[in-house]
Amino acid sequence: MILEDFDFFMEPFEAIDSGKIFIVTINAHSYNMSVQDLFFRDALKNSDILLPDGIGVVWAIRWLIGKRIQRMTGSDLFEYEMARMQQSKGRVFFLGSSETVLHKIKDRIAKDYSTVKVETFSPPFREEFDDNESMKMIKAVNSFNPDVLFIGMTAPKQEKWAYKYYNKIQAKHICCIGAVFDFYAGTVKRAPRWMISLGLEWLYRLCREYPRMWRRVLIGNTKFIYYIIREKLTHNKMSRKNL
Repeated sequence: MILEDFDFFMEPFEAIDSGKIFIVTINAHSYNMSVQDLFFRDALKNSDILLPDGIGVVWAIRWLIGKRIQRMTGSDLFEYEMARMQQSKGRVFFLGSSETVLHKIKDRIAKDYSTVKVETFSPPFREEFDDNESMKMIKAVNSFNPDVLFIGMTAPKQEKWAYKYYNKIQAKHICCIGAVFDFYAGTVKRAPRWMISLGLEWLYRLCREYPRMWRRVLIGNTKFIYYIIREKLTHNKMSRKNL
């Protein structure tokens, strides 16, 4: 499993097809999980669009193969899709998170995107959903028939669920955007714009959410660096053998 095997989306969002599209993001944390979780890896690799969300992924690709890619976050995708839905008076469904967060999202959208029709569903908190629970979620989505389905249930659960039930979901764009639900609702504060532009959003989250984030950032990033160095050494070794 190597990072450069992933097919990253590098076009403007306007290039995204209007048909049924499965969109996911990847960062250092999700890459680490995909090394061990084969189904999650398949969900990422078989998505229609894979956005390089984490700055670590952007830096790693540049170091590994000298390719410059632009960071494209779940928040960027959300803003693009909502602006598009505002213009077309579209339908958007939010699946995931708590009723409190979903209520805040609906209230804010009524002010920010007044022409967009919105529906929500808060599933039970589970590590994994059984088929009966999943069918209730799918029924709620399909009865609304959204143009855009935003799923916010954290990785890898959201990607694996959407990948497993993709053929049953009646939505044009299926977007796994995780933490964006809390960012937009205002229940979690996002990093200042200058920190985001410098690739320091991870540091901001570590400082604000240290009890929850320290293992993911400090241990997880160390593991990610190990994987990337190993990939680089393997690539160099293979290149020398082919000389």
